[in-house]
Amino acid sequence: MYDLETRKRALTLVAEGCSLNSVSRQTGISRAALRAWHARLEPLPRLNGRGVPCTRCRPVPGAPHNAGAYSYLLGLYLGDGCISDHPHGGHYLRIACADAWPGLIEECREAIKAVRPEGSVSVLQKQGCVMVTSYGRHWTCLFPQHGAGKKHERRIALEPWQQQIVDQHPWAFIRGLIHSDGCRIVNWTEKVIGGRLKRYEYPRYFFTNSSADIIGLLTAALDLVGVEWKPSNQSRATQNISVARKASVALMDLHVGPKH
Repeated sequence: MYDLETRKRALTLVAEGCSLNSVSRQTGISRAALRAWHARLEPLPRLNGRGVPCTRCRPVPGAPHNAGAYSYLLGLYLGDGCISDHPHGGHYLRIACADAWPGLIEECREAIKAVRPEGSVSVLQKQGCVMVTSYGRHWTCLFPQHGAGKKHERRIALEPWQQQIVDQHPWAFIRGLIHSDGCRIVNWTEKVIGGRLKRYEYPRYFFTNSSADIIGLLTAALDLVGVEWKPSNQSRATQNISVARKASVALMDLHVGPKH
């Protein structure tokens, strides 16, 4: 007998397109068992529990579990996330995280578990990145920005209840956006002072996204917490936001920090 967590992880890998041989090698579960589980109707919804209530589907909708974690996960989703349908019902939330940042991968997993503690989280290796994935029947309730097409080709706006969470936890939201489509770098320049060439280094934050709406959500949150920003190197395809003022960088270092 296999516990539910093991079965859910195995079925998620199969649904992601991994071969039965591959999943069998990873989990130690026989191909016959995997084939039998996969052939059942609605395997994942049954394992995840139909009766688990969604905070947004109640007669009086409420906030998601752990609003701070949700605000961070919302930032990650708007930057590098997507939601796709499961063939037998429900949805997959997927967040792409680069292999170079194992700390980010773990923080993403923890945020998903904090928001939907009754669900499971799996990690699927791709070239150069992993897809942190969670199955659930209510991800579209929690992220109503889901829709057909790329985010930058359609309107992205927060629902009032989402905006309230972001207003209450702006730094978590900013951190999620920076951890998805942003970075902290160290620039340098040289100046001649007193006849001597001196090198100066200064940190700054960048955020790059093709959606003007998502850029607007970030800059509104930055304004809320008193971080000065400016557009940088605009192009038709993408928009870049720079935070370079010393006091603002110090605030970002305190509440966001570099990816790790």
